[in-house]
Amino acid sequence: MNIYVSNLSFNVQDEDLRAFFASYGEITSVKIINDRTTGQSRGFGFVEMANEEESKKAISELDGAMVEGRAIRVSEAKEKGERTGRSTNPFRRNDDDKYNNANSYNKNRY
Repeated sequence: MNIYVSNLSFNVQDEDLRAFFASYGEITSVKIINDRTTGQSRGFGFVEMANEEESKKAISELDGAMVEGRAIRVSEAKEKGERTGRSTNPFRRNDDDKYNNANSYNKNRY
């Protein structure tokens, strides 16, 4: 099972994340996500565990745990297709609303 871990300190590395989950069972992979430009941690990562039952136990026990002074959030990772994108955000404007539309400040200027 793939596990999503967020609200991580920027100091947490792959090895640290592996150590947090090691006592819960076999870990297949660990990956902290880094910014492409700066290389700095983005504060979240993924842990993949071999056994689903062990994964669920790790999620329930580590969600909200304090790691380097921060309460981490741990949940089952969603498949790429299941995630919601910005287009479903009710606060995001449509492309039609961006510039020079009927409500634009330029409306009566020319």
